[in-house]
Amino acid sequence: MATMRDVAARAGVSAKTVSRVFNDDPHVLPETRSHVERIMQELNYVPNVLATTFRSGKTSAIGVAVPDIVDPFFAAIARAVDGVARDRGVATLLTNLGDDPVRERDILESLLSRRLAGLIVAPVGTDHSWLKRWKDSTPLVFVDRAPINLSADTFTDNDEAGGHLGTSHLIGHGHRRIAYVGDTMHLSTEVNRLAGYRRALGEAGLEPDDTLVSAYVHDRATIEAEVARLRALPEPPTAIFSSNARTSMLLVHAIPRDELAVVGFGDFPMADALNPALTVIDQDPDHIGRSAAHRVFERVDHPKRRLRRTTILDVTLVERESCRTAQP
Repeated sequence: MATMRDVAARAGVSAKTVSRVFNDDPHVLPETRSHVERIMQELNYVPNVLATTFRSGKTSAIGVAVPDIVDPFFAAIARAVDGVARDRGVATLLTNLGDDPVRERDILESLLSRRLAGLIVAPVGTDHSWLKRWKDSTPLVFVDRAPINLSADTFTDNDEAGGHLGTSHLIGHGHRRIAYVGDTMHLSTEVNRLAGYRRALGEAGLEPDDTLVSAYVHDRATIEAEVARLRALPEPPTAIFSSNARTSMLLVHAIPRDELAVVGFGDFPMADALNPALTVIDQDPDHIGRSAAHRVFERVDHPKRRLRRTTILDVTLVERESCRTAQP
């Protein structure tokens, strides 16, 4: 990776001038700025943000980027990261990615332009290869979802096993027509949970039926439309596997009490207080957040370690009352 000295040598200026250009010093002549910026682009120069931070004496920070900062799962991850960061005297910068993959790069580049100790991301995009140029200067850790076209430290749940476990539980209660209700289908979480759902059906001798799969459910309008569509099928489902907590919370408002058996992937506050209480595939977002933060600081403390690791965490079934036995 190009250094500041490499840029200075190619541009025929001092390293101090390169630093001034990068930091947008107003005293740099316009023609010099333009020339140095062109060389930076040619060499794909990315500054060593940690070294810059420590030299300047400013407090470093961990960036945390998640799809929805008010989602209980992602909020718990961010809270756990912040706890580890505070123990190291480091602040936490939290940002909301939303659901639009197109916006992800701009948001992450805005974070990376700051002096970060590391960046923890629950991605929403469809290509993360552009982050390769940042890997040597800023520790990158992905949580909940794996990056696409990028090798990086990753902490995910065993989504395939969770999809299989939840669907098998419904099959064990006598259900044969089981719908899958999910969200953004390009994400590794959805791909793997749907694969687990289909594996459970196959093992039970049940033919997968694509009309029972509802995708891109993310608000009340889409959940109501999909529930209406499922009800109108010639053979409607008697049970639903919900692929995430947000979808499960929407289902609470969309189906009458006791109409369908439900298992949701991911617990959430008050899930056990619903009537009936919701059976869930339980995750441990606190563990994910703490593990991701510790991995960032491991990279900070040992910057020459290059091997990136994927850690897959176990999930468990928490049985409650929402999985009533299918009626003959």
